[in-house]
Amino acid sequence: MGRAAEPEQNEGQEPGRSGLAREMASAYAANAGLHRHDDGRIDVLRSAGGIRGIVESVLPALVFLVVFTVLNDLVLSAVLSVAVAAVFVVVRLVGRSTLTQAFAGIVGIGVSAALALFTGKAENFYVTGFITNAAYILALAVSIAVRWPLVGVLFGFLRNEGVRWRESAGRSRQYRIGTWIMLAVLALRLVVEVPLYLMGGAGLVALGAMRLILGVPLYALGLWLAWLVTRPIPGTR
Repeated sequence: MGRAAEPEQNEGQEPGRSGLAREMASAYAANAGLHRHDDGRIDVLRSAGGIRGIVESVLPALVFLVVFTVLNDLVLSAVLSVAVAAVFVVVRLVGRSTLTQAFAGIVGIGVSAALALFTGKAENFYVTGFITNAAYILALAVSIAVRWPLVGVLFGFLRNEGVRWRESAGRSRQYRIGTWIMLAVLALRLVVEVPLYLMGGAGLVALGAMRLILGVPLYALGLWLAWLVTRPIPGTR
């Protein structure tokens, strides 16, 4: 844990790179949802959405799970989860802050709630998460196969390396490992959650709990580990 607190040497300070290029690289990383501290450490909390973003991603699903578990009312559970997501959108509108995450959240919750309602099965609330996870796993695997590991693409811009890391066998290998770490994080979710989903109503509470535990906390851990293993090593080729 102590190593993560050490500043990364020479990252973000490449000679000859124009201010405009640095701004473009920073904007690219920010749009990808990744952020770093001034001393070179990755800002895991902010990259995971910050406190507000984490609450927005966790609370609607938590409301669905708690209400259904206590009242066994699928309609009320679905409506309340969507309502909570809608409140976050309104709060952001009033505060004139970025709406992307809140809108993405309400769309995702809306689709999940619709699936649960139309099928009459509460466990189907979590199906969209499986599909999204599978899509990300496929994208990460393809990026590794074509030698453009996505962790390298994102972290490279965040570190102001651009894509020059591809010219180094050592750096490319590091970014492939980092991408495998993120792929493993997503695969672990499916390995744990899909069997619980297949249990139907009997596995609903455990499925909901695992979705929360293996959501933001596991993602943040994977991101931190991927950042550590891809830190530049002097002389690496």
